[in-house]
Amino acid sequence: MGSLKLKLRIPAKLRNTKWLLVVIPLIAFAAGFATSHAINESPGDVSGIEVGLVARVVDGDTVELADGQRVRYLGIDTPELGEPYSYEALQLNIALVEGKRVELQRGNEDKDQYGRLLRYVYVDGIFVNAQLVAQGYATAMIFDSSNRHSQVLVQLEQYAKLLGRGMWQGKKIEH
Repeated sequence: MGSLKLKLRIPAKLRNTKWLLVVIPLIAFAAGFATSHAINESPGDVSGIEVGLVARVVDGDTVELADGQRVRYLGIDTPELGEPYSYEALQLNIALVEGKRVELQRGNEDKDQYGRLLRYVYVDGIFVNAQLVAQGYATAMIFDSSNRHSQVLVQLEQYAKLLGRGMWQGKKIEH
């Protein structure tokens, strides 16, 4: 499959304006998201999708299902309980998934060293892993760049940093 190239022409007088700090990451996110889905998923392909009911949210990136299995979100890392922004990550995760049916999509690995399922999590059409990163309460944690959504998660982290969301509030962004 050929690579997707995005050509963006910006008038010379607009090249150094602040609007580029917002527009360029948004365009990159949209292109990465579209490319990720086009490459990794075929229409109607639901193989590897499991459904579970979230009984309890353990922390910002881990939940327990009604059947007792624990699920660790793939591709992200939230602050550990007691660390700055851990409470906010926990609260956002609770708001997104607690008591709801979620779709779970397996990545390259099935379980971690603690026996938790490693999954991308979706609820009501929302990609939960990405939402936590976009709101600034999780960082992209990429061990294998061939993972399904790694590029999108990294771009969303950059987006959250640029906007000063969540844990990135008040931090200077290096370009």
